[in-house]
Amino acid sequence: MILTEFPKMKNSKLNTFINYVIFFFVIFVLLFTFACKKTENSLKSAPKLKTFAGINEKFGEPFGVATKDGEIYVSDGEKGVIWKISSNGAMKIFAQKLHTPSQIVFDNEGNLIVADSGASVIIKIKPSGEIETIAGTENQNGFADGEASKSLFNAPIGVAVLENKIFVADTYNDKIRLIENGQVSTISGSEQGFADNENGENAKFDTPCGIAVTKDGNLLVADAGNRRLRLIEPGGKTSTFAGNGEQDSLDGTLEKAKFVEPTAITIGNFGEIYVADGNSIRVIGRRLFPLVETISDTKRGFEDGGIKTAKINRPSGLAVDKSGNIFIADSDNKVLRIFTNEEISKEITTEEIKSLRQTPEQFRNFASARWTYNPPEKKREIAGTLGEIRGEITEENAPVYFHNGLDIVGGYGETATFIRNEKVLRPLAVQNFDTTRELLRMPTLGYIHIRLGRDKDAKTFDDKRFQFKFDEEKKPINIRVPRGTKFEAGDSIGTLNTMNHVHLIAGGSGSEMNALAALAFPDISDKIAPVIEQISLFDDNWFLVNETKSETVRIKLSGKTRIVVRAFDRMDGNAERRRLGVFALGFQILRADKSPVFEEKTTISFADMPDADFVRFVYAKGSKSGATGETIFNYIVTNEVRGNFAKEDFFDAASLEKGNYILRVFAADYFGNKTLKDLEFEK
Repeated sequence: MILTEFPKMKNSKLNTFINYVIFFFVIFVLLFTFACKKTENSLKSAPKLKTFAGINEKFGEPFGVATKDGEIYVSDGEKGVIWKISSNGAMKIFAQKLHTPSQIVFDNEGNLIVADSGASVIIKIKPSGEIETIAGTENQNGFADGEASKSLFNAPIGVAVLENKIFVADTYNDKIRLIENGQVSTISGSEQGFADNENGENAKFDTPCGIAVTKDGNLLVADAGNRRLRLIEPGGKTSTFAGNGEQDSLDGTLEKAKFVEPTAITIGNFGEIYVADGNSIRVIGRRLFPLVETISDTKRGFEDGGIKTAKINRPSGLAVDKSGNIFIADSDNKVLRIFTNEEISKEITTEEIKSLRQTPEQFRNFASARWTYNPPEKKREIAGTLGEIRGEITEENAPVYFHNGLDIVGGYGETATFIRNEKVLRPLAVQNFDTTRELLRMPTLGYIHIRLGRDKDAKTFDDKRFQFKFDEEKKPINIRVPRGTKFEAGDSIGTLNTMNHVHLIAGGSGSEMNALAALAFPDISDKIAPVIEQISLFDDNWFLVNETKSETVRIKLSGKTRIVVRAFDRMDGNAERRRLGVFALGFQILRADKSPVFEEKTTISFADMPDADFVRFVYAKGSKSGATGETIFNYIVTNEVRGNFAKEDFFDAASLEKGNYILRVFAADYFGNKTLKDLEFEK
C-alpha cells in the first residue's frame, strides 16, 4: 500500500513519511544495539563451564552459594557445614554443627544468613563464625507467625535479603515469610497448590525453594512443585512470572516456556535472572524481549565445556560475583562449578571425576547386610537386575529404558524398610504419588513401588516425617518428605503396592551401581550359570546371515558381522520361570585348533548403570521384559557398552585368512558363573 501510494504523495506528506521512517529506523538501531550490548555483557561473563572446587577437599552435598569479597561460601547439606572457598579453589570450614543448611545469602552487615532446613530455623553466622538463631524453633516443624524466637517453619530452603528484611521460602508450608524487627509474618501463600492472588493471602505455592530480590524490590520465587517462577510485588500481589506448569525443559517466551523443577534463582549484574532447573541452568533477560533460554545441556552428567554442551547433575545453588562469574552448587556431582571467561589453572580429569564417586566395595561398607523387609536376615527372591530392558525393541521405536536397580520380591501390602541410615536431601524426594512407581529418592539409595508412609488400605502411618496432603474426605492425595528428614536402617518406608517388590536403586543419581556388588544381603547366593539360548549373526545392514542353536553347523563369513546372543540368568532360590539379565557378555575368535586369534573381550558390562540413551546399543529387535509377559534379552555383543561409554562395532571377517574358525561367546553373572557357547564358521 505504501509503495503504490508513494508517488501520489504531496511534498509535505512525503517529508513527514520520510521523517517517520528515519525516526523508527533510529529507534530500531538503538534498541538493537542495546539488546546486543546486553547480550554481549551477559555472555562475556559466562562463556564456559569449569570445575572450581571439590576435587581435593570433598563436599558431602554442596547446595547454597554466596559470594563476598572475592571468596565463595557454600552450604553442605550432608555434612552440616558451611565451606569458605578462596579464589584459587582452596576450601576450609567456616561454620559447622548445622543440621541441613540450604540456601545462603549475606546481609548488609556481612552476616551470612542460612536456611537450615533440617532444624527448621533461620540462622545468622557472624564474620567471626559465631552462630545465632534469628527465627524459628530448633528441630520443631510447624507454622506460626509472630515473635521470631517463637515462630515455626517447616524445613525452609530459600532465603533472600533486602536492607533489614529477610525473606524466606518456607518450603513445606508453601509460604513466603518475612523476618523484620524481630517479627515473622507471611507475605504470600496459603496452602499447597497453585494460585495467583492480588494481595498474596490466597496465593498458592507448591514446594517453593529458591528466592531472590530483584533490583526494583520484587521477589522472584523458584516454585519447584508448580514448575514455575513466581513474582511477588511489595504489596504482596503474587503472579506467575514464567512457566506454564508443564514439566519439560522448553525455551521460549515467559508464558510458553516450560521448567522441570526450578530450585534456585539469582540475579546477575545486568539484571538477568539465572535459574537452576532440573539438571540445567536457565536464564532470562539476555535479550531485548524477555525469553527463557537454556545455557547448559539439559541431560544430567559431569562435563565441563561450552554453555550448550556442559553437563550438570542437580544444580541447587547459584551466585554471581562482581566480575559476572556464575557459581553453581552441582549437588549430585559433589563439586562447585563456575561459568567464567577467566582461566582456571587446571582442567578436571576423568580420574578426578571417578575419585568423587564411591566404588561398590566402599559403598557396601557403609551399612551392615540386611534385606528390605523384616526380619532383615530372611533371604528373598531377586526378580530383576540392573541393565535389563524394560519395554520392547520394535521397528516402531517404542519407548524402552534400562532397569536401574534390584527388584526384591515381597508380598502385597508387606511393610518395606530402610536398609541404611540416611537423610533426605532432594527438595522433592517423593515422586509419582499413588502410582505403581511411587518412590522415595535418598542420597545413595532409591526405593520404588511403595505406598510411602501408609498401609495397603491407604491408612497413614503415625510418623510425622511423612507429610501428607488430604482431600475433604481425609484421603491422602499427596505426600512430601522434607529436606533434612532422617531415617535409620529398619525404619518403615511404607507397604508394597501391586508390583509386589521393592525396586532398590544403589548409588546416587547419575552414579548408579549394580546393587549386587554395592550392597550386602544375608544368605544371598548364586551357583547357577547363565543360559545362552542362541546366537544370531547379521551383516552391517541387519540382514540375517544365519541363525542356529547347533554347535556343529558351519557358516561362511566374509565381512562385517553383528553378533546377537539371546541369554538370561537365574539365581539360587528363584522360581524357574524367573529370567534375569546377565552381568557381562563378550566374544572371542579361535582358530580350528582352538588357538586364539585374539583374546576374550568383554563388550557389555552392567557393573555401572549405562547411559539412558544406550538401550539400543545393548539390545536387538525382539528384546522385551516387564512386569508381565515373556522376557527376551537379545544382546548385541559386538557393540561395546559400559557406563557412559558406548560404541557400535562389528566383527570383521575380512581381516582373517581363509580357513575354519570358531566364534566363542560368553555370558557371565555377578557371582562369577560363566557360560560359553561356540559357533563354527569359515572364511
